[in-house]
Amino acid sequence: MEQKTQQTELKKACINCGAELKYQPGTKNISCEYCGHKEEIHIDENGFEELELYPYLKEMGALKHSEEISMLHCKNCGANQHVEENYKSLHCVYCSMPLILEDAYKEDWILPGAVLPFQLDQKKSFLIFKKWVDSLWFAPNKLKKAALDPQFTKGLYLPYWTFDAQLKASYSGQRGDHYYVTETYRDGKGKTRTRQVQKTRWSTASGTISGFVDDTLVKASKQKAGRIPRKIARWNLKLLQPFSSSFLRGFVTEKYTIPLKQGHLSAKGEAERIADRWCRQDIGGDTQRVTSMNMKLSEETFKHILLPVYVSAYRYNSKEYNFFINGENGTISGTRPYSFWKIFFTVILVILIIGLIVFFAQ
Repeated sequence: MEQKTQQTELKKACINCGAELKYQPGTKNISCEYCGHKEEIHIDENGFEELELYPYLKEMGALKHSEEISMLHCKNCGANQHVEENYKSLHCVYCSMPLILEDAYKEDWILPGAVLPFQLDQKKSFLIFKKWVDSLWFAPNKLKKAALDPQFTKGLYLPYWTFDAQLKASYSGQRGDHYYVTETYRDGKGKTRTRQVQKTRWSTASGTISGFVDDTLVKASKQKAGRIPRKIARWNLKLLQPFSSSFLRGFVTEKYTIPLKQGHLSAKGEAERIADRWCRQDIGGDTQRVTSMNMKLSEETFKHILLPVYVSAYRYNSKEYNFFINGENGTISGTRPYSFWKIFFTVILVILIIGLIVFFAQ
């Protein structure tokens, strides 16, 4: 196999003023935020390339679709981040702790096959975050302050694996068809009544199912305490574009920490759930039992893809809080702290008001 390393494009300067060009969300352009100069991102007309799975499992990192990137490791929460933008002051997107640029190191990764570019810009995401914070009751002043400062909201590309495969499975089981019989019973008053009772008639079933399993999505980074909420972890993969490092300009990219082999095991588990569902559909009837299933996957391929989120991170009473916004559709989710003193004084005020009402009522 060809052992060639592809290099990410270097940061590109504006031809007019020399400032760094950054990706403009919702477009296929990189632009200068100072003079407005724009350049179109070149996208491979051949589309995505699905990579054969098993050669990678045997020879990770030694193939032509790998590259070396500069990484920063957060010593506080463990996140591994690649930064295309030259921030004046750099903080971890997850826990807001300072990152030391001098600690950057080089590391190989599998080159992303596709990227879903940000569809919302930072200003729009910040307004979504601020509106959400303003709707919270008893939020600490520090959270309100975070909602007033856009620097707390950063764009982050998350790594995911996607797996494709031809699936074939033979199965045996039982088909259940419901039928109803009339039963006689006595109610609480001793009166005779009738009712319909559901019963199930079981018959043996067996067969073979087959089909194509497309884009099984598996997260490729270990998230502390399930960091990315499921509520926002839904993207329209039809918007994926062939990978270009230009889409990363101005954003942070998290490197995958879940190996391809482990991601493949998760995808295989999902394929088994899909096969079980297909078997039940094939059996038919009102209910089904699958007693045995022999599944085989073939023509397996994978991609390393990047998906967009905005993250707002800050600390309150020595605890980390994160708020996430889907960079494609604007869905927001996060945990929030409560201000003890705001709740305390509200309770005192309510007690005083009730006391005054009782006093004047007398």
